[in-house]
Amino acid sequence: MGLFGRGRESVPPHPRREPRIDLPLSLESLERVFRDAVDFSKREVQLAGDPERVVTLCYIGGMARMERVNDYVLRPMAQDAGLLACPDMAAVMRHMELGALYDLGVERRRDMDRAALDLVEGNCLLLFPGESEVLSLNVGTEEKRSISAPENETVLKGARDAFVESLRTNTSLVRRHLKAPELKIKEQVVGRQSLTLVDVLYVEGITDPALVSRVEAQLAELDIDALLATGNIEEYLADQTRTPFPLLQHTERPDRLCGGLAEGRVGILVDGLPLGYLAPGVIGDFLRAPQDKSTNWMVASMLTMLRYACLLVTLVLPALYVAMVTFHQEMIPTRLAMSIIAAKRDVPFITLFEVLILLIAFEILQEAGLRLPQAIGQTVSIIGGLVVGTAAVEAKIISPAVLIVVAIAGIAGYTMPSQELAGALRLWRFALAVLAGFGGLFGAVLGLAGLVCHLAGVESFGVSYLTPFASNRGGEKEGRAVLRQPLPKTKLRPAVLNTKNRRNQG
Repeated sequence: MGLFGRGRESVPPHPRREPRIDLPLSLESLERVFRDAVDFSKREVQLAGDPERVVTLCYIGGMARMERVNDYVLRPMAQDAGLLACPDMAAVMRHMELGALYDLGVERRRDMDRAALDLVEGNCLLLFPGESEVLSLNVGTEEKRSISAPENETVLKGARDAFVESLRTNTSLVRRHLKAPELKIKEQVVGRQSLTLVDVLYVEGITDPALVSRVEAQLAELDIDALLATGNIEEYLADQTRTPFPLLQHTERPDRLCGGLAEGRVGILVDGLPLGYLAPGVIGDFLRAPQDKSTNWMVASMLTMLRYACLLVTLVLPALYVAMVTFHQEMIPTRLAMSIIAAKRDVPFITLFEVLILLIAFEILQEAGLRLPQAIGQTVSIIGGLVVGTAAVEAKIISPAVLIVVAIAGIAGYTMPSQELAGALRLWRFALAVLAGFGGLFGAVLGLAGLVCHLAGVESFGVSYLTPFASNRGGEKEGRAVLRQPLPKTKLRPAVLNTKNRRNQG
């Protein structure tokens, strides 16, 4: 058995059962389906006090809001004398459907699948004796976390609302920022057991219809049991899984999602996840911070160049240090070389081993800081960075120069706006350090060439991942790859998105 389990184990078939519940729509069938569910409840109700006319109300406790059931359903059925004038139960059902009950969402259900799903979603069902149909009333609780400022995306100048776990709340946040009627929202159900709602958002007249169709098709092919985690969307929708680099942008901020929609991208919102996705995602997008457009264009350009420089530092610096100290000492200035030699005199390990040990320790400390409670995590980071690092240097286990190099590389990685991109860079940092330890600068350059070739072969929904440095379909690019233009001079949307309307302002 390898690292990934039984690699050659045969995969059994996974047939889809249609209908999901092969039972007639009745009270007995509902009781059978929810027989071991303690939150399933039913109640018989007399219509306007007439003991000859009794209907059955079914609901799931905790999913249905009892105030709505009492005020919108039970009270009208007890007080509406018009129900007594109906000749039969079919007329009673029609009378309730047309407005006798105070509810906006009233639907007739004819099959067991849809009725059971309505119960789970928070609706209540009214079953009429002798009728094959039921009425489904929308009385859900709609309980959700209140809208607050984003936690993982710092807002310096901008809106301070963030997505929550409720899908309808998230779509309302998008419409509050982007009020255009051309904003379209299409919905799909993903997950055989979770039955998770997934919305695809785009602006009609701007977004490439082919891109919308491609996202919808890949969502339709997503056949899993439960869509509960972000990885279910990110890995299943990605065109390529053999890359550590992210292919979908994610954001907690509705204004950032709306900015991507206005550019011609496709947005994805998942019920239960407090974030949104934008497709396609290219390397240039992951190196731009949300507040770049809220900052002066000269300052934003300088900060972007700083991020690109930090990308090279966090990726190359440990490998460069290992190569120079191990194979190319002539590249180091004499005084610096003498200082490094003096510091390494009593260290028993080779340079590559020192760097790898510190890089692994850095990853362990970072993981511990993320997984522990916030107060304890900060304490662990401080103890690991100061006490353990200093003690390791004083004990002659590692040299001070290695500690400085790894610390600079780690801090440079924290400047990446996307932590997924930072994680991919950390993975390649290990690979480059190992190659440099065995092949010197030749090994490091070979590793960098392999990285560039890998990125050149990656696409996100048909767009080259090296955009804006790569040319897509031979098309020319407007603007600058790194420097941000003043916003009044940015007249066109990105050419790589193949938008129906390239002009974004007068």
